[in-house]
Amino acid sequence: MIKALFKAFEVRWKSYRHRFVPWIALNLQKNERTLRQVKDRSQDKLIQDEEVFESLVCLFTELLKNDPKNQSELLRLLPKSKQNIYTNVENETHAPTTVMLNTLGFVIERKRSSLQLAGTGVFVTRGRAPKGSIVAMYPGTIYQADEPIFFQSIKNPFVFRCIDAILIDGNDKALSKIVYRSCSGRDRVGPFCLSDSSWLTPHPVNPLAVGQYVNNCSNEKAANVCYQEFDVPDGFPLELRQYLPNVNYRADTQRPLRCVVLVSLRDINQGEELFSNYYTIVH
Repeated sequence: MIKALFKAFEVRWKSYRHRFVPWIALNLQKNERTLRQVKDRSQDKLIQDEEVFESLVCLFTELLKNDPKNQSELLRLLPKSKQNIYTNVENETHAPTTVMLNTLGFVIERKRSSLQLAGTGVFVTRGRAPKGSIVAMYPGTIYQADEPIFFQSIKNPFVFRCIDAILIDGNDKALSKIVYRSCSGRDRVGPFCLSDSSWLTPHPVNPLAVGQYVNNCSNEKAANVCYQEFDVPDGFPLELRQYLPNVNYRADTQRPLRCVVLVSLRDINQGEELFSNYYTIVH
């Protein structure tokens, strides 16, 4: 009995320790290959925000075009010029992953990780992701530094800390799931939904929204993606915000919506698992 309890604790600890600050402080320099280091904050981004914007708009446009039945009310409210952009000339629909393959040239999906005891991982299951591509997004509720997240963070290994102390809770279960659904249902402009909650299910409408399941690299398996923060600009099309897998915890925040994308550090071929650096050191 005691041996089984110890084993269960060991498994949970190996999953959680990368979020435990004292452990990080003691072990950070032991595995240099698992660290990403940049000279200053201005060099933290692998690609420009304009490229992130264009890539997301490109995919989201095709996702909207692929769903004319559920988008008919929304499309009627758009100017005629915009309606023409979203016209589905093929008049047939496909799975979101197929839209991703046709648009970006690759598909990512959740599967059992190749790392022992790591649980779920994310793989390129079709096509190839070129270097500098957005391969995933980190979904979740956005918390500013002064907002309450204590109860949501208990036994939660999916809390992502941005460089400016903004937190993203990417847990798709328990209290975190309830909070996200509540905030997502709150934020609407008429028929325009401003966030996507389908990432809380096994079948996300936005196939990029699985980034919270990307595992940390190891000395044996180097990182092939890195995290990059992206503040959604005011010019992001209103009708495409329904595919953004993030929502602000507080409705009246004056800051733009924070998103985190994962960018490929090299070409990633079909069958490869995605690995990131959980820690970036800014000198």
